[in-house]
This record gives sequence, C-alpha cells and structure tokens, in this order.
Amino acid sequence: MAVNIDRDTCIGCSACVGVCPVSALSMDDEGKSTCDEGTCIDCGTCVSACPVSAISQ
Repeated sequence: MAVNIDRDTCIGCSACVGVCPVSALSMDDEGKSTCDEGTCIDCGTCVSACPVSAISQ
C-alpha cells in the first residue's frame, strides 16, 4: 500500500522527497509530489513532513 497525495493541496516544496527512507517520492513535471507505489513501504514519514497535509495514509 502506498500513501495518497492530494495534488490540489501539494505546494511542491519537496519536503516529503527528502525524508523518504526508500526514495519512493519524487517531483513530477508539474512540480508536484508523486509516489512510486511499488517502492513505498507506507512508513508515514512523508505524512509528518508535509507542511500542508497533502499526504495521507
């Protein structure tokens, strides 16, 4: 299972990308966070790191 990213709420700060222990998160061409579901371990670190609560489990 992977985290859910609300693309309308995401501000593109990339805070989540820097804290992901398995590098499952990256920024897409639109400057929004995206998650590789096959890599994500659903640890929730990114949920806590997001300043606008755009990520949920």
